[in-house]
Amino acid sequence: MTLLSASPNSFDTLALSPATLANLQRLGYLEMTAIQVASLPPALQGKDVIAQAKTGSGKTAAFALALLAKLDARVFSVQGLVLCPTRELADQVTTEIRRLARAEDNVKVVTLCGGVPLRGQAASLENGAHVVVGTPGRVIDHLERGNLNLDALTTLVLDEADRMLDMGFVDDIAKVAKQCPANRQTLLFSATYPDGIAKLAARFMRDPVTVKVAAQHSSDQIEQRWYEVTEDQRLPTLTRLLEHFRPESTLAFCNTKARCRAVSELLHAQGFSVLELHGDLEQRDRDQVLIRFVNGSCSVLVATDVAARGLDVTNLAAVINVDVTPDPEIHVHRIGRTGRAGQSGLALSLASMDEMGSVGRIEQIQGSPSVWYPVDELTPTAGGRLLPSKATVHINASRKDKIRPGDVLGALTADFGYSRDQVGKIDINEFATYVAVDRKIAHDVIAKLNSGKIKGRSVKARLLKD
Repeated sequence: MTLLSASPNSFDTLALSPATLANLQRLGYLEMTAIQVASLPPALQGKDVIAQAKTGSGKTAAFALALLAKLDARVFSVQGLVLCPTRELADQVTTEIRRLARAEDNVKVVTLCGGVPLRGQAASLENGAHVVVGTPGRVIDHLERGNLNLDALTTLVLDEADRMLDMGFVDDIAKVAKQCPANRQTLLFSATYPDGIAKLAARFMRDPVTVKVAAQHSSDQIEQRWYEVTEDQRLPTLTRLLEHFRPESTLAFCNTKARCRAVSELLHAQGFSVLELHGDLEQRDRDQVLIRFVNGSCSVLVATDVAARGLDVTNLAAVINVDVTPDPEIHVHRIGRTGRAGQSGLALSLASMDEMGSVGRIEQIQGSPSVWYPVDELTPTAGGRLLPSKATVHINASRKDKIRPGDVLGALTADFGYSRDQVGKIDINEFATYVAVDRKIAHDVIAKLNSGKIKGRSVKARLLKD
C-alpha cells in the first residue's frame, strides 16, 4: 500500500494541534495561500515576521494561527494584541480569530474601537480576555485608564501597517509597544511596503524575517477593462457600465467625498440600490452601510479608499474605479477586492486624459499595458434595473439583550415558518440586530416580527431602505 503524502501547501505540514487542523478542515481551509506558506513557518517558530501581501490573500488567518498556537486558554490574561487602522477591519479580524479559535475551549476575543462606549469595553476586559483586537487610539485609552494590562502579552500584530502609517498612527503604535513585554513576538502585515515600514520595523521588531508575495493580480482571476472618458462623460459612463455588465454587487471607488455624494445621488435617482461610505458618516451609520452591503441587500457601494479600508465582501462581482487613484499601489489594493478566494472578478476603470500619468504608473507596477475598450460598446443588457435579492430588517434588540443569531433564525424558521434559504446573514451589535431576508418576503417578515416574539420578548422591526 502506498501512503499519500500531504501537499506541500497543506496545513498538515505545520506544527499545529490536531484540533486546530480539524477545525481548519471544517472551515474549508484545505490548502495554504501563498502568504500563509511564506509567513506561517517562521511565525510558528516564534520569529518576528514582516509580511507583504495583497488584500484577500489570507493574511488574517496567517497571523491568527500563529497567535493562537502559543496561546494558553487556561491563563485568563491578554496574550495577543492585534492593532488595526479602522474599526471595520478590527471587527472582521475579530470574527476570523473567533472562527479559528473554535478548536480551543473558551478563547475570549475582545474588540476595542472608537464609536462605542468605553464602559462596555471596560466591563468585557474586567471579565478577562485572551486576545484584544483594536484601533491604536482606543487601545491607548484603555491602557491609560488601567482597564487593559499587557504584561502577559506574547504576540503583537500590526495589521495593514501601511494604512496605519498613512493615518498618522506611528506615535500611538510606539505608545502601545512600550507597554508590551520586550520578549514578545511581533508580526507586521502590510499590503504595500513604503519606506516607513522599514523604519517601523527597526523600532519595534527583533531580526524580522521578511516575506513578500507579488501584488499583481492574475488576468485569469481579475479581468481589467479601461474606458477613456471626458469629465462630463464620467458619471453617465458609470451608469452604462452597471447596465451593461449588471454585476450583482459593485464597489465603486472615488477619490473624494464630494464625488461619492455626486455618484450616489445620480445612481439613486436612476433607481439603483446604492449606499455611500466616506469619512463624514457617523460610526453607527458606517456600521449599518457595511452590514447591508456585505449581506447582499445593496447592489452598489460608493466609497472613498480610507472608508473602504478593511472591507471584505465574499464574491464581490465588480470593482469600478470612477476616478483613477494617483497611487498605483492603491489601484492594486482596490481591484483586489474582487476575484478573491479563487473566484473570477471584474475591474472596470474610467480615465480622462488628465489621468493618463496615473494610468502609466499603474501599468508600470502591474508590468503590463492597460487594455482599453470603446464606451460605445456599452449597451443595456435585458432584464431591467438589477435589484439586490435581499433586504435588511432592523430589529431593536442587541447583544446586550442576550440575543443570539440562533434565536433570530429560530424565530423566523420554527415560529414564523420561513425556510433557511429565505434568511441570509444575521448581524448583532451593541445597538441592534440586522437580518438579511429574501426581498419578496421582507414586508411579511416585518409584520410577523412586530406581532410575534424573539426569545420570549416582543421586538420592533422595520425595513431599511436606500
